[in-house]
Amino acid sequence: MASTNDLKNGLVLKLDGGQLWSVVEFQHVKPGKGPAFVRTKLKNVLSGKVVDKTFNAGVKVETATVDKRDMQFSYMDGEYFVFMDMETYDQLMVDRKAVGDAANFLIEGFTATVAQHEGEVLFVELPAAVELVVQETEPGVQGDRSTGGTKPATLETGHQIQVPLFITTGEKIKVDTRTSDYLGRVNS
Repeated sequence: MASTNDLKNGLVLKLDGGQLWSVVEFQHVKPGKGPAFVRTKLKNVLSGKVVDKTFNAGVKVETATVDKRDMQFSYMDGEYFVFMDMETYDQLMVDRKAVGDAANFLIEGFTATVAQHEGEVLFVELPAAVELVVQETEPGVQGDRSTGGTKPATLETGHQIQVPLFITTGEKIKVDTRTSDYLGRVNS
């Protein structure tokens, strides 16, 4: 248990019958009249839904222990992603639902942050940008501007994104893992 005075960004709270909510923002407010309160923005750990919630100052809230560890993606085993803990070398099987959109950018050897609560994997978080090789893309035609100067490209993970016309098959590019946007070439 913690008090609303102890809130900080990233803290995970157990609210509404055991649902896990991560504190995104908080603000202590002391109005001229009336009691102080804490205004928060909370994100549901599983669904990603963001809500605003207000607590009275000093109220007790239940906290949840979330263990975040950097793990290396090893391989796919059917519908499961197998991650290895870099300290203990233990392997952890994570289902596709918990991996979510991170699956579009995972290749063997990538390091990701795996968050667990009471042995259950909540989510897998990748760095903001990753470097991947373009597996296949059509040659860009100089006069073709109907698509705003971009073309589809398939990455080595099988995920398809839009890239500028000058990108060729076999090039290594930087991709934003949150939006699937092309960020630039990687100079080898």
